[in-house]
Amino acid sequence: MNILSLPNDDTRKLLFVALSLCLVCSLIVSTAAVYLRPLQEINKTQDMKKNILSVAGLLEAGTNVDEVFADRIEVRLVDLDTGEFVEADDADDFDQRAASRDPQQSKALEKDADMASIGRRSNLAPVYLLKDGDELKQLILPIYGYGLWSTMYGFLALEPDLNTVAGITFYAHGETPGLGGEIDNPAWQAQWIGRKVFDDSGAMRLTVIKGVVDPAGANAVYEIDGLSGATLTGNGVSNMMLFWLGRDGFGPFLTRASETGV
Repeated sequence: MNILSLPNDDTRKLLFVALSLCLVCSLIVSTAAVYLRPLQEINKTQDMKKNILSVAGLLEAGTNVDEVFADRIEVRLVDLDTGEFVEADDADDFDQRAASRDPQQSKALEKDADMASIGRRSNLAPVYLLKDGDELKQLILPIYGYGLWSTMYGFLALEPDLNTVAGITFYAHGETPGLGGEIDNPAWQAQWIGRKVFDDSGAMRLTVIKGVVDPAGANAVYEIDGLSGATLTGNGVSNMMLFWLGRDGFGPFLTRASETGV
């Protein structure tokens, strides 16, 4: 029996056509996904480099991203528990997100230590050194943590004293446009420049407050204006800083680098 010769309203023909269409579409989608995956990875890497150059103040119109990145940025891997560099030839290709999902390359965080609400933390993390010859100009750290609706991913750049913010940027999040989404606002990000991370006792003080910073306040040098209508997103950014600049994040590395140099 030729099923195509059946009447168009025949249930058997309808099912055959529907299943055939689903099969063809699934094959097309699967083939496209496999074919486009290398291009997606290239675009992902390119976008990461752009954001690192942006927070470092090196991204301008017409910038050859790969060339400038290779010339000015040195990528190193850090053991977050010891704060020491880990020698690796493939530091540029290290995927911190993937490592944080792998039990062999990460650790589960205790609830009281997981200020950023990330669940697991990779054992290693990349750091990006902006250099002029052998002289360190900026240290750029990958940071991420949960806001109101999403995990926010970004980069924090520090001056050579490892205590003064040189810049911040966020490259991926799902916060509410016009509210928490204001973490992308260049004017808000500009407030971070020049702020201090640690006080004289070594305590991490950098935080987003509720409301507007009083320039004459004793803590103004550590504070960033809150996001109007987005207190939970602001809290998420503060918690992100508390985690990644603390003992379970880059804290041991920053302490060691301050004492011995990068």
